[in-house]
Amino acid sequence: MSIEQIIVEKLRTLPPEKQQEALDFVEFLQTKTLKREFYNQEQQSRVSALTLAQKWAGCLEGGPSDLSTNKKYMDGYGE
Repeated sequence: MSIEQIIVEKLRTLPPEKQQEALDFVEFLQTKTLKREFYNQEQQSRVSALTLAQKWAGCLEGGPSDLSTNKKYMDGYGE
């Protein structure tokens, strides 16, 4: 006998209000499972900006390597 069949047999022995409680619980479990699956899919589909720009990283030459440490290149900005 399968788990599903055992549950159905036991459910039939309960009064209607307890059957409703069981149904509410099953629906709660379904919702919880769907939320978990959605969360897992969303986590797997996330991609960082670095990953998206990887092919362009380091493709520019000739400019300063770091503007924040070379004050000469920052003259006139923010005024």
